Amino acid sequence: MIGKTFKFFLNKIPRPVLIRLSYFVKPFFLFTLRGNKYTDPIDGRSFSKFLPYGYEEQRENVLSPSTLSLERHRLLWLFLKDHTTFFSAPHKVLHFAPEQAFYKRFRKLKNLDYTTTDLNSPLADVKADICDLPFEDNSFDFILCNHVLEHIPNDTKAMQELYRILEPGGTAILQIPQDLKREKTFEDDSIKDPKQRAKIFGQYDHVRVYGRDYFEKLRGIGFKVEEVDLTSPLSPELIEKYRLAKGEIIPVAKK
Repeated sequence: MIGKTFKFFLNKIPRPVLIRLSYFVKPFFLFTLRGNKYTDPIDGRSFSKFLPYGYEEQRENVLSPSTLSLERHRLLWLFLKDHTTFFSAPHKVLHFAPEQAFYKRFRKLKNLDYTTTDLNSPLADVKADICDLPFEDNSFDFILCNHVLEHIPNDTKAMQELYRILEPGGTAILQIPQDLKREKTFEDDSIKDPKQRAKIFGQYDHVRVYGRDYFEKLRGIGFKVEEVDLTSPLSPELIEKYRLAKGEIIPVAKK
């Protein structure tokens, strides 16, 4: 059983540090949490429970012990597998801030011409500012940029750059943490205190909370946006088994 002290550290340790520590503690979790109640669809492994995770508000039973995926990662995996040709057809892919759950798996796919980019990540092939990308126009037919834009002060410029480098007919999946109950996106540059930012924006290094107008902003850039609710046709039992966030929208943007 995971004690309160350990839950506290899971809640406070930044995700990049947690990922590095995972190489040492993962075998322990794979053994102690073995079971068949919950399944990570990314690797097919099952467990008696998942781990807790969160910054301001801790979510129980969401962090996969094997891939370190969260709800959004598992949802994206299911979408790519069941609703795209990502795993079968040739694609030239640009992946921003590559997630640990995906990086090695995508790198091994022989059908992908796969490039990673980020300003700071050690997993990035190309160190770049999303607002000033070193790629030519129409360079990629598939872009993954998930939970990045909420960190970027000038998200309009970032969206314009994503549109510029996406090939006509290409697909960009642009997930963000979103409050669908909020009509308008909220941001306030005057809030500087990390604790206050975490309380208001959900994480200390987020600069806004996106509302339902996010999709229209993407459309204003030029994207054709499909708002995909992948959980809608799934049974409650399967949503629970995979530990997905019911109603989470995947923004699928095309050029």
